[in-house]
Amino acid sequence: MVTSGSTAGVTSVAIVGATGRMGRLATRLIESSDDLRVHAGLGSSDPIERIEGADLVLDLTVPAVSPEVVGAALDRGIPVLVGTSGWTSERIATLTRRMTQLPELGVVIVPNFSLGSVLATLAATMLAPYFDSIEIVEAHHEGKVDSPSGTAIRTAELIGAARADAGPVDAPHADQRARGQQVASVPIHSLRMNGLLAQQDVIFGGVGETVRVSHETFSDESYAAGLLLGLRAAPTARGVVVGLDKLLGLPAAPNKG
Repeated sequence: MVTSGSTAGVTSVAIVGATGRMGRLATRLIESSDDLRVHAGLGSSDPIERIEGADLVLDLTVPAVSPEVVGAALDRGIPVLVGTSGWTSERIATLTRRMTQLPELGVVIVPNFSLGSVLATLAATMLAPYFDSIEIVEAHHEGKVDSPSGTAIRTAELIGAARADAGPVDAPHADQRARGQQVASVPIHSLRMNGLLAQQDVIFGGVGETVRVSHETFSDESYAAGLLLGLRAAPTARGVVVGLDKLLGLPAAPNKG
């Protein structure tokens, strides 16, 4: 479905990455809504110029392409909802500097559209100051091209921020490749396997005990509510907004004093 422009009260959305799993879900959700409309659906071989005239660009591509999509949208004065992994704190900082010159636009970056995932990450950040041993194990389907996942990176960065007073986690033998990739001092271990969709475990080790915060996704339908929330919030957002938690108004985890 392709339309030109938008009508009153209806947001026209250009979906970049429309042929992928999340792109197909987004297309179905938009076409079923009363206040959203598909402006264009772009695959990997389509020219980016097809986003012109849209009210919002939804980026569901891959990490290597995502910054180009965001840049193309901003060049055309179009706000963006990013559902692509790979937006590290450094990449977000670069985007934030550019957005200071575009006060009328917003970019909303959502590493994971699942409500359960967002709440699990919030729980992990609340626990983080109280345990010195913390590691993340994330597992996804074999088709996921990036590792660690954007959700795991975001979780580790938030854990690091929550431990600003406590300091880095205790990660012995970090020089060994099998110990995972460290993000904000937190080791992350990635699995890519048949039979999986998405799962993340954040494991906390204390004296004589462990605590595990686990979230598992069984169906893409778990992303639907968060995706619709992002689509409706992004057109009026300003600056760079990171995380579904910001759109939900969830509280930030306090640092341990």
